[in-house]
Amino acid sequence: MQIILVAYLFLFFGLALILPSYRVWKTTGVKPYKFGRSESTHDYVGRLFRLILFAVLLIVVVVAFLPQLSVYLVPIDYLSNATLSLIGQILLIIAVFWVLVAQVHMQKSWRIGIDEDIKTELIQTGLFKLSRNPIFLGMRTMLLGLFLVLPTAATLATFLCGDLLVQIQVRLEEEFLTRTHGETYRAYQKQVRRWI
Repeated sequence: MQIILVAYLFLFFGLALILPSYRVWKTTGVKPYKFGRSESTHDYVGRLFRLILFAVLLIVVVVAFLPQLSVYLVPIDYLSNATLSLIGQILLIIAVFWVLVAQVHMQKSWRIGIDEDIKTELIQTGLFKLSRNPIFLGMRTMLLGLFLVLPTAATLATFLCGDLLVQIQVRLEEEFLTRTHGETYRAYQKQVRRWI
């Protein structure tokens, strides 16, 4: 299972972040990674989120290849059972497919962070009819699924911190989209929930 989790994370990160970024760059010439190095809230959240993703990968690598160090992740033994693990596995599978479908719907509007330079289309079709933030919802689902499969203090911390950062980033993006798309975005907010 641990080796499968390593492969899963590479698949998830590849399909959720790297492949769509490459596709947008090749088709539009726009670099979709928009987090910078400033001290702004946006860039700070981006730095912290990179740390969370690195921590997730590190945790899974430790469990898969250095199991003797797993004790330092502080296992939560009473949550370690077949039922919760199965629920976690199902959530992981749902998350990757959900994000893939959302990526297809985003097309050229895909960005990692807020693009202040180029106005992108406001996507309101496909999964965006069900959720204003389906990709972030998929990432939240992935972090929860990972915690249920590997219940440790470390995976709980990455889930809680990742979820907090997603909540902040979503609100930053909503402010930006309101400024950029005005009434169109406000109407969309009234029709579609933030998550689902």
